[in-house]
Amino acid sequence: MANLINQIVSGVVESVVKELLGKSHGRTASKRKKRQAKTVSATTTAGRTIRKTTKKAAKPTRKQVSRRRTTASRSKQRSR
Repeated sequence: MANLINQIVSGVVESVVKELLGKSHGRTASKRKKRQAKTVSATTTAGRTIRKTTKKAAKPTRKQVSRRRTTASRSKQRSR
């Protein structure tokens, strides 16, 4: 019984240590890099995806609805 518990505990400890050591390398890749790595296939070169040649018509830019405050009004609000 003690041997079984010992095996279970040692297995859990080993997996936790392996996970911690695997993540201890510092910086991780950015979301963009991860996305690129996910979409890379055998036909692409240097980690770049092939772009489709057909493009949709671009939507016109939206007009600004809310008025932007002037610098003076923003500084008044900050000083309150």
